Amino acid sequence: MTNTTAMRNQSNFPPGFIWGSATAAAQIEGGAREDGKEDSVWDAFAAKPGNVRNGDTPAVAVDHYHRMPQDVALMKELGLDSYRFSTSWARVRPGGRELNPKGLDFYSRLVDELLEAGILPWLTLYHWDLPQALEEQGGWTNRDTACRFVEYAQDVYAALGDRVRHWTTFNEPFCSSLLGYGSGVHAPGRQDPRAAIAAVHHQHLAHGMATAELRGLGAENIGITLNLSNSIPKDPADPVDLEAARLFDSLQNRIYLDPILRGAYPEDSLRDLEPYGLHEVILPGDMEIIGAPIDFLGVNHYHDDQISGHPDTSGEDGHGGGGVLPKASPWIGAEHITFPSRGLPRTGMNWEVNPDGLRKLLVRLGKEYPQLPPLYITENGAAYDDEVTEDGAVHDTERTSFILEHIQAVGEAIVEGADVRGYFVWSLLDNFEWSWGYDKRFGIIHVDYETQERIIKDSGLAYARYAAEARRQSGTPAGRPAAAAPVG
Repeated sequence: MTNTTAMRNQSNFPPGFIWGSATAAAQIEGGAREDGKEDSVWDAFAAKPGNVRNGDTPAVAVDHYHRMPQDVALMKELGLDSYRFSTSWARVRPGGRELNPKGLDFYSRLVDELLEAGILPWLTLYHWDLPQALEEQGGWTNRDTACRFVEYAQDVYAALGDRVRHWTTFNEPFCSSLLGYGSGVHAPGRQDPRAAIAAVHHQHLAHGMATAELRGLGAENIGITLNLSNSIPKDPADPVDLEAARLFDSLQNRIYLDPILRGAYPEDSLRDLEPYGLHEVILPGDMEIIGAPIDFLGVNHYHDDQISGHPDTSGEDGHGGGGVLPKASPWIGAEHITFPSRGLPRTGMNWEVNPDGLRKLLVRLGKEYPQLPPLYITENGAAYDDEVTEDGAVHDTERTSFILEHIQAVGEAIVEGADVRGYFVWSLLDNFEWSWGYDKRFGIIHVDYETQERIIKDSGLAYARYAAEARRQSGTPAGRPAAAAPVG
């Protein structure tokens, strides 16, 4: 699909559809130990040799902590309706202890800056930066961490609840549980299947407890963001491939979707995970807390996954290694799962490009979960190797095509009945890309990591034009009223 074709299909998006971009505190802020902030698990993880490519750390990142007003001005220039950001638990409650007013003040100033620019603040409470001191007390394997998370949520709401109307509890708990505690490729870097399963459940519990607390305090729009993928058996007639795809779907998707949307773990997941202690960490009343209604579901999607239970002899992993440095497998109970390549184009992360997979995923969610709340694409984007040309621009044609083609897939899903109400491109800025350090660039704004100079890439300009035309075709008045509209 050409960019011209994409521009002809903007009428698929309803009035009030939100066009935004997203970041995460640990990836952009820097200011690692300023104004009372202490280490998060990502500061500690990055400090250990071999954990992050090139020995990179998030200590400076892209210095958003000091350049926030400039970055908000760039958002306004792009015409964003909304900005999805996260607050840092390690900045708000250093060490997981008492409130740090200076840390909260940064986010208060950010929210004011956004509102002054006419941009809707979309807040995420947990984007993986657990205070390291809490990890040393067991982290997410410790049930008490869920209680500490609620205290943190209370603090953030007390400071920002008069101005922030959209609250996301967790971002991609798959990564901070199975990847962080099971495979060791994410912080805190543990490789213990039982710890990983305990982390899954305790993060679910923290989500449910915080949802109830925020609701009681007056929050109206509360949700969670999950990273979801289609699980496609290589050979649908092969029982081995079918079983591998089932297990992958369980661990990637359903052990997150089902407790939150149905109040119960899938029966097959309970059987799969019994050897790893899932039954032991579920206490009476937990599932009722976890399954409390939410107002929206955030969907993060980057690629599909073709699955096999047989060894892959092609030498071309279609999963791209998950985008993280290879260590242990996160596929607990089925370390033999492979991801055969389908010969599709690849991003700089070596992930396959298949926009139609996003359409299929969104339609599937609506069919399989009748109680599904409104959906928002809270992350979608691509890393490619960028170059600043002599004209001072970044002509990132591959990323531009990726974004526009995936937006088109969202529009097609809406036509098929998916209740999608917004799209947040990942990411606003090039940043610290977790275990890949500064090697991988996802931003629609280029950052020179030496000078911190920002340049809006061609992809950012194309995204801004697309969103503006979509608003025009939907009859959304000028002034981006979506930024003032509630979710429901």
